[in-house]
Amino acid sequence: MGPDSERPAFPETRERETVNRFFAELKRRKVYSVAVAYIVAGWALAQGVAQVFPVFDIPNWAVRLVIVAIVLGFPIALVLSWFFDFTRHGIVRTPDLKDEIDVLPAVSSTERSIAVLPFTDLSPGEERDYFGEGIAEEIQTALAKIEGLRVAARRSSFWFKDKKADLKEIADKLNVEHVLEGSVRRDGNRIRISAELTDCCNGFTLWSETFEREMQGIFALQDEITRAIVDALKLKLDISTPIASRLVRSTDAYDVYLHGLFYSDKATEEDLRKSLEYFERALEKDPQFGRAWTGIAKAWLWLADAYVAPLEAYSKVSEAATNALRIDNDDAEAHVYLGETKRILDWDMDGAAREFRRAVELDPKSTPSNYFSAAFWAARGERDEALVYLQRTSTIDPGSLWVNNSACELYRYFGLYDEAMAAGERALELDPAFVFGEPLLGALYREMGQFDKAIELYAKAQRLNGRPGFGIAITYARMDRPDEARDMLAKAIASRGSYTPGDAIAHVHVALGAHDDAIRELERACNERSSSLHFVGIAPEFEPLRFDKRFLSILRKIGLEPEKVFAAGAAR
Repeated sequence: MGPDSERPAFPETRERETVNRFFAELKRRKVYSVAVAYIVAGWALAQGVAQVFPVFDIPNWAVRLVIVAIVLGFPIALVLSWFFDFTRHGIVRTPDLKDEIDVLPAVSSTERSIAVLPFTDLSPGEERDYFGEGIAEEIQTALAKIEGLRVAARRSSFWFKDKKADLKEIADKLNVEHVLEGSVRRDGNRIRISAELTDCCNGFTLWSETFEREMQGIFALQDEITRAIVDALKLKLDISTPIASRLVRSTDAYDVYLHGLFYSDKATEEDLRKSLEYFERALEKDPQFGRAWTGIAKAWLWLADAYVAPLEAYSKVSEAATNALRIDNDDAEAHVYLGETKRILDWDMDGAAREFRRAVELDPKSTPSNYFSAAFWAARGERDEALVYLQRTSTIDPGSLWVNNSACELYRYFGLYDEAMAAGERALELDPAFVFGEPLLGALYREMGQFDKAIELYAKAQRLNGRPGFGIAITYARMDRPDEARDMLAKAIASRGSYTPGDAIAHVHVALGAHDDAIRELERACNERSSSLHFVGIAPEFEPLRFDKRFLSILRKIGLEPEKVFAAGAAR
């Protein structure tokens, strides 16, 4: 990204781009690799023939014939490598470029981009972070609604908090041109906010201002900052577009809500339950505060499976999301959470699809709208649609551990190992401890036959987060080390307290060849409504069960079409 992105595309530039795309396609189709391998193998074979044939009195014309065959075979090998690829499933046709996506796609030259960093809170007192982060997120949410402006998602931009990184580095990593940073200070009912917008391509400050208001004027102040940024970027602002904060009637409720929002983005059960307390207090102050209901739905969604049995948790997600939509039916995030409950509790895949589509329609630039849509369509076997949403998510939220770790898994399901590797390595760089779960890069290593690297990665994550993983048990099973696999499975179950998803255990049983045990656990996952159950259809680990009538029955029971799901993953 930079000034060159706005230059017109002259004919020679287009020519160069065409050539670059051709060579990139050669690399993607592994033509280079085949060429090098063929030349090395051909040379070795020719040398061997030249040395061995005379020993057996084979005439020289036979040697020359072999060498000519090797030479003639070279272009044939290159042509075949263009159309076909070797995979663990045998020889498959290489997908056309339209079926592939870039991990970080190029941004339109006419599109502006920005990251909003968490504002530094200079207020006196102990709890100082929630307000600065909350104000920054409100501005970020408002900016994301502006046409022609791409805004880095919260998890990505807030990841740089307390890290020693200059603005240019932040802009490069988030693939944006501009960065907004600032500070807030609260003293009683007075608020002072300073903000500065920097063009990171040249390092110049485009706009800066300091504001001082009463707390009652906080929403108008957020609007004012948003309009100033839009004006500095020379974008058009539709003044009829409401900023979400205008729906808030009570500043007291809003302040408590920002507390809840702060804790809802944490990973521990204690923090998530603390966020619930704040959201409920916000509703006590203002019963019509719809976003507090959305916050409750979000907190219960992240408590589900990890800390609370899904039947209990998702029932509360459904109730909260429904209440939020009664107050504001245009709340995209609430539609996402309601879609998840329809998928998980009701196995109503068509109803869930409607909710996800509505969420994307309302907020096409948000991480929840795009990520949950990507996961949903992947589970249904809709490969092309899933990749579109996954591409959007990677563009919006490139610095999110959660997004990159999950993207690694979804790309792996589709056999896009290069994209999966890139996403998995970014997740590893963002947080080696994997506070949100297992490092899914380990599963990719396992599928590629790199068992030692998989075990090393799982073991490192376990040392850092203290939780044994199911992935290492699967890996031991695939290495024909069943005793170690069962031992790690027992430890993984014990570390998760009272609830463990049945499909997680079934993964290990399939790898051990214990198919009856795997089916039993999958049936338990059905009864308990495991949120990850829908992915067993496309997951390569469950391929040994694809001819088992009981497995097919489970997939149909939860709303999947086995043939479509299996075909979506067969492109590996």
